[in-house]
Amino acid sequence: MSGTGTKTGAATRAEYCVVACAEAWRGDGEILASPMGTIPMIGARLARLTFSPDLLLTDGEALLIGDAPAIGAPPRVVEGWLPYRQHLALVTTGRRHVMMGASQIDRYGNQNISCIGDWARPKRQLLGVRGAPVNTLNNPTSYWVPKHSTRVFVERVDMVSGVGYDRAAAAGPSATRYHRIPEVVSDLGVLDFDTPDRTMRLRSLHPGVTVEQVAAATGFGLTVPDDVPFTREPTAEELRLIREEIDPKGLREREVPA
Repeated sequence: MSGTGTKTGAATRAEYCVVACAEAWRGDGEILASPMGTIPMIGARLARLTFSPDLLLTDGEALLIGDAPAIGAPPRVVEGWLPYRQHLALVTTGRRHVMMGASQIDRYGNQNISCIGDWARPKRQLLGVRGAPVNTLNNPTSYWVPKHSTRVFVERVDMVSGVGYDRAAAAGPSATRYHRIPEVVSDLGVLDFDTPDRTMRLRSLHPGVTVEQVAAATGFGLTVPDDVPFTREPTAEELRLIREEIDPKGLREREVPA
């Protein structure tokens, strides 16, 4: 569906995903939002323009921006400079909430973006661990998965890049002090770890998706409440902002096709 095709009418699956990602930053206050991926970027800007006006945004490089420009457009307001070394210092203070991708993620929230197969002789080399260990131990880290499948949601990740709840607990208080995984958003629904044993739970379904679909696309047993709600619907103003101001080219529909 093209960008012009979504100017009117009901919200698309991609737009529900945008709102779900935006909700990850609700109530975060004056911290740095670090979205990775098109839909998380739209979500962070939507949160800034609506219910989280204190969020700090960047241009994706080294500038702190004071507005929420359309995806791909330059900022009109620059508030400050955030070079790499200062960005890393900010991370260690916990004043950032990043939303990363995941090539694999397991029931405890361990994430892999490094390799598929045995580390000593991988079948496929991916990005590498990058900053995932520091991200997950020092500031809130959520995840965005544009295609929910058993290839991504696995019983055990091939290599731990981002630290999950079980490994953080095993490492002790120094690891658990700031460790938090608020939510995992996929094209099927929203998941969290609000369970006694900190394993993944199905929190909401995007409209048109069933519990059975999510279970079939997940490589381990999820905790499923008796009554799973649907992801909240975007408001008329949120749809206007998404379609006309933040993503007028409809890039969201390429990441999660209608």
